[in-house]
Amino acid sequence: MAKENPFDPDLVRELANLIADTDLSEIEVEKGDLRIRVARTITAAVSVPVAAPAALAPAPVIAPPPAAAGEASAAKPSAPHPGAVLSPMVGTAYRKPSPDAKSFVEIGSKVQAGDKVLLVEAMKTFNEIVAPRAGTVTAIYVEDGTPVEYGEPLLVIE
Repeated sequence: MAKENPFDPDLVRELANLIADTDLSEIEVEKGDLRIRVARTITAAVSVPVAAPAALAPAPVIAPPPAAAGEASAAKPSAPHPGAVLSPMVGTAYRKPSPDAKSFVEIGSKVQAGDKVLLVEAMKTFNEIVAPRAGTVTAIYVEDGTPVEYGEPLLVIE
């Protein structure tokens, strides 16, 4: 006595083709006691952002060099400048307290230790970045509203 196969291979093939032709990940058909479910596994490609090479990074705003000094570099330094103020966190840098306000500092601004020079927003909290020492701002590497990474140079105080 041969056992009858209740499944129709042509129906299963047709359902598989239907899934392949559409964006469906599974389909199920039920008729009486017969139930057929065809599913496919969809693997999503994960996109990981990569930092732009230094040649493509935005150029910092740099104070004009004195007549006797050499030409200033137009890109972020590969090694942090000794007077660089580094970002203490990942977030968004802001050079002014509000969109209609003036910037905290500009090139040539004289600052004292503890003066507010930038804000870094992280998780909807604005964190004040203060000058670690007194001096003159000679370079600003961030524009208002740009993302920054931990340890990234924000500006230079000499």
